[in-house]
Amino acid sequence: MFTGLVSAVGRIVGVRQIPGGGLDLEVAAPFRGLALGESVAVDGACLTVARKCRGGFAVRIVATSLARTEFGRRRVGDSVNLERALRAGDRLGGHLVQGHVDGVARVTRVQTVGDAMVVDLAVPLSVARISVPLGSITVAGVSLSVNAIPRAGVVQVALIPTTRAKTTLGRIRRGDRVHVEGDVIGRYLAGLLAQRRRGSAKS
Repeated sequence: MFTGLVSAVGRIVGVRQIPGGGLDLEVAAPFRGLALGESVAVDGACLTVARKCRGGFAVRIVATSLARTEFGRRRVGDSVNLERALRAGDRLGGHLVQGHVDGVARVTRVQTVGDAMVVDLAVPLSVARISVPLGSITVAGVSLSVNAIPRAGVVQVALIPTTRAKTTLGRIRRGDRVHVEGDVIGRYLAGLLAQRRRGSAKS
């Protein structure tokens, strides 16, 4: 479990294709004391430390994860948002983030409004269904509030200066593709309502 509060921006230093469709990704990161098997959110995706490297760590991304993320497009030199897993007793400054990426969103508009960067995202249907104004959404591993729903299938977020300075979102541009995860509470509610509707249809 994570909070969506990025603790570091890492850099991809190694990409290796694995027979069978997987991918080994090596990431330079400033973390100390990483353990094998530890969970780290990389651009919002919960991944397991498979190998410790000098100045970073390596993860294995299986084919099913590649199918719903952008990791297959990543190259050496790309920057990624990083967050270590939440510990019992830690402050929950963002919102509950599972690290289960729902899919990829496309940036359709970026504009400056006062001191904020306002970004419109065309999101997967599964995320659109559970997104509400002032609700939570995770974008590239960053906990954000939904600023508005400009139109069906589009979620708008506002990036404050601190978020732009401390994460990769400060360089976001129209046409970029980013990982998104819908609010976990909305996800469970949607699932429960769907089960109830199925039960009603059978009775």
